[in-house]
Order: sequence, then C-alpha cells, then structure tokens
Amino acid sequence: MRDDRGVLTHYVSTFSDISDLKLAESEIHNLAFFDPLTALPNRRLLLNRLGLARVAGKRSQQYGALLIIDLDHFKNLNDTLGHDVGDRLLVEVASRLRACIREGDTAARQGGDEFIVMLEDLGSEAALAGIQAEAVAEKIRLSLNEPFLVSPDIQHFHSASIGVSLFCGHDKTTEALLKQADIALYKAKDAGRNSVRFFDSAMQTALDTRASLESRLHRALSRNEFVLYVQAQVNSARQLIGAEILLRWQPPDGAMIGPADFIPLAEETGLIVPIGTWVLDTACARLRRWADNPATERLYLSVNVSARQFRQPDFVDQVQAALSRHGVKPKLLKLELTESLLLDNVEGVIAKMQVLREIGVRFSLDDFGTGYASLSYLKRFPFEQLKVDRSFIRDIAVDPDDAAIVRAIIAMGNTLRLNVVAEGVESEAQHRYLVEHGCTCFQGYLFGRPIAFADFEKALPSYGQPLETSDNWMI
Repeated sequence: MRDDRGVLTHYVSTFSDISDLKLAESEIHNLAFFDPLTALPNRRLLLNRLGLARVAGKRSQQYGALLIIDLDHFKNLNDTLGHDVGDRLLVEVASRLRACIREGDTAARQGGDEFIVMLEDLGSEAALAGIQAEAVAEKIRLSLNEPFLVSPDIQHFHSASIGVSLFCGHDKTTEALLKQADIALYKAKDAGRNSVRFFDSAMQTALDTRASLESRLHRALSRNEFVLYVQAQVNSARQLIGAEILLRWQPPDGAMIGPADFIPLAEETGLIVPIGTWVLDTACARLRRWADNPATERLYLSVNVSARQFRQPDFVDQVQAALSRHGVKPKLLKLELTESLLLDNVEGVIAKMQVLREIGVRFSLDDFGTGYASLSYLKRFPFEQLKVDRSFIRDIAVDPDDAAIVRAIIAMGNTLRLNVVAEGVESEAQHRYLVEHGCTCFQGYLFGRPIAFADFEKALPSYGQPLETSDNWMI
C-alpha cells in the first residue's frame, strides 16, 4: 500500500489454510488406489503398475511374474468367528505379503480374500525367472501357513493356493495375464489347495476345450443329440431280469462322446437336471412300449439319478408325472443313487425315497464300496439293491483283498435282505466265484455290452424264456 505521495508504506496479504483440502485430496487418493482395510494397493493401482512394468519389461527384456493368492476356506472363518476376526486375519496376511517381497515389487488386495503380487526384474531367461517366481510363491505359502493370532486367546491356522503366470513386455495383454494366473490358481485348488501352480499352454488348451464342450452341451439337448444305450442285467441262471440305461452323446458332426467326458461338466453347470429329466421320461416311455410285449413286460429299467437332480424340490413330482404320463407300473422303474447323495440332508433324502417307495419305485445303491456308506445308512434308507463296483470285481480271481471285500459286501447284502448286483463281470471265472459266494444278479460284458434299444430288443431271444414272476428285482 502507498500513501498520498506514492511512498510504499506496507503490504496487505490474504491467505487460506488448505490443510483440510490437502488432507481430503490424500484421502481421495488413498480411497481410489489403496485398499482401506489392509492399506495395500487395490486392483486399479495394480493394473496401472502392471502396465508400466510391461512397458519397462519390453525395453529391458526382463521377465516379471503375477501371483494370485487365494486364502483356502476363508469363508469358514468368517462364518464361525465373525467378520471382524476375518478382517484382522486379512490385515495380518497383508503384512506377511509385504515381508515376503522386495521393495520394488507390488502386493495388492484384489478383493475379498484374494491378493495379487507382481514381481519385476526376474531376469531375461524364462526358466530362471520361473525359479525365482516359484521361490517367492513358496515363501509366501509357507509364511501364510504359520499360525495367525486373530485374538488374544485364539490362534488360527490357515493356508493359501497360489497361481503364477510369467510375462515379458507385451507378450500378453493385461487381461490375458490375469486370466492365466487365475487359471493357475484354480489348478492349485484342484490339486488339493495349499499349493503353487504355474500357468502353461496346456492349461489354456484344457480351458478352451472345456468352454467349447460346455457350449456344445447347452445345444445338445435341444438338438436331440443324446441317445440311450442299455446293458443287460441277469440272474444266476443268466436269465434276463432288466437293464440299466446308459447315456451317450452323439454329435451330428463327430464321434460319440462317452459319459465320463461330459457328465461331470453337466453336473457342474446344472445341465444334468434337464438331461436327467429327459432320460427319466424316455425310460418310462420305453417301459410303456415293453408292457405290450410278452418278452419284455416283466423287465425293469434302472435309471441313474444324479445328486443334483435328486435334490430338486420337485423331483418326486417329476417321477410321479413321468410314470402317470406313460401309464407305467412303478415297480418296473429302478432309480440308482450314489453314496455321495446320502451324506447331505439325510432326512430329506429319506423322505423323498419313502414317498416314491410307497408307490412302488425301487432304489439301488450304485458303486457300493467306493464311497462312504455305512451299515447305519443302509439300515435307514429304503434300498432294495446294492451294486458292487466293477473295480472290486475286476481282480477277484487274483487279488485276495478284492475277493475278501466282495465276499463281505455280498454277505452283508444278503444279511440285510438286499439284492446284490455285481457290475463289470467279464469272465466265467468271475461269474463262478460270485455265484459260489451268494451273488444273485450280474451285469457286464460277459452277458452283453451296452447297446442301443433296438439292438437290445433284437437280442432278447439269446437270453432264453422270460421269467414267470413279475418280481424280477428280487431274483
């Protein structure tokens, strides 16, 4: 400021305190780029750093690695001890990750219980880079295996599965790199968890094949690409008493696909439910047709029912509707269940079985001996039949352990008044041994391979005269 003569007398200044503004900017930055719980970089910042690392790697030809780390069964901890305890464990995991990596590397939290570590400057040779990445991954895995003190009086043990993918410059897109590390992670989980797995081209090929198979499987049902085969079941006198229905997939432009190659995928995707409904309806339609032929009117059909299909709320209604729609005698329909079904919601399973049993539907316990069924289960569930798994039948003539297991199953079945069927009978020696020890029903190549319904019906005369009794399931 100047006076009347223009002489400078003093200054006037204005100012504002921007401390709060700077603090707010810092908080906004942290919220945008860092995880609020663990203070690790979040996915956005990781992707930014990954992009810069790929550019730097292109210039230097140095390899890097991306590690995706997933805590095994973390949900169980949240469900049992609470989310606050789970949060404390996640904070401790973040601390351990920082301690396992170099200063220039990045540990980030992607979300939930999943973390990502990016390693840089691992050398110009893929093999050596892989060795270094594996060493860090193993260091992380062992660190996370150490007990966590989640509260003053609670010590928790945890483990982690780790998937690893190498990169060098722009050899892969960011999305592809993350996808590959994720594929490797699921391989680690499939290997039993608490392990480290690397991505390789074989993994990608398997994934692409699975995706293609799933897409084709979705179309197969609407295009009527599934076909049913049947395999004969006979009694001790080799008289035909029924048959098991076996599902096959016949694409119009390729070779037939066996059940082992698509049933697990159908189970996983839920497609097994509509497929199973179609099989059940088709079986009832065939039984209706057989009822008009003296050679087949007393034969039963066994239908495999998946656990997922059986657990549908309207499963009982579906079975009853199929029987009613085709006018089939319920006692000629046999439903085969696996032991795994018996381990979950026992009372609900028994209730469904009892409803169907009361109208005459029969039940068979498939692949007995390979699962977890116990005598108490057999006593509670309304089964009429046990099927001895083929893996025990194969070597009964040469392996005393398998022979002892088969004898015990047959004796137990007979004691519990359960009909016993031996699967996979392929030789006369096996058949003689089974007959000698009280087995009453048989299925296997010795009596007929799985064949189409038309061929099966043509082969009926080879099994001799049909039985006089209508209770074939008891023989």
